[in-house]
Amino acid sequence: MHILIANDDGYLAPGIAALVAACEGLGTIDVVAPEQNASGTSNALTLTRPLSVFENPAGWRVVNGTPSDCVHVALTGLLPRRPDLVLSGINNGANMGDDTLYSGTVAAAMEGYLFGIPAIAFSLVDKGWQHLDAAARTARAVIDELLGGGMPDGPWLLNVNVPNRPDADALPRHVTRLGRRHASEPVIRQDSPRGDPLYWIGPAGDAREAGEGTDFHAAAKGQVSITPLQVDLTDHARLGVWATRLARSRA
Repeated sequence: MHILIANDDGYLAPGIAALVAACEGLGTIDVVAPEQNASGTSNALTLTRPLSVFENPAGWRVVNGTPSDCVHVALTGLLPRRPDLVLSGINNGANMGDDTLYSGTVAAAMEGYLFGIPAIAFSLVDKGWQHLDAAARTARAVIDELLGGGMPDGPWLLNVNVPNRPDADALPRHVTRLGRRHASEPVIRQDSPRGDPLYWIGPAGDAREAGEGTDFHAAAKGQVSITPLQVDLTDHARLGVWATRLARSRA
């Protein structure tokens, strides 16, 4: 087994160290992570400048780019062979509902999925790294369960959110769908020392669709949420409607 591990909080974040330690004994582990925190960068690739890579004392590769850069570079020339599994995290805070579209953690896993490799993104529900050790045990339990009967046919992509609890690895695990959020809170305006206006993106809004079966509902109930994801954004339900209104045929 060959595992590639990345994240979006940066190579110095406690979450990635915990995930690497949790995977000890599973096989060869390569770590390719961003040099700095790259939260909220989604699937961005750096196309306007070259990327540099250095190794830290542990032998991890560190890239001055986005989470997607890390996995992309790893899979297209940095690693000597293709991994069997791509892992991302453990993130400092939840990636549920609409957040998955912005998440660098999910994007790193998704980059592996786009290359045809099974992938899992792991996140803590609350920020602050509380009970990270239990989240790491949960991650290992999920991986062991997937590998126990042989790796499921892939590629596939799972998004796992773990409550910050000391007994996280003993909590029920539920397969969920993505919920939805309200729009973000208003921007936060400040003035620079020179009096120029500055704007910070506001906090995420509250959950709007958080009913039973959603990732928000599972987390609120103290359960581990596991959401299978896919990349197809096509509005299949309205294909016929749009075809009737907009499509033009040529005889």
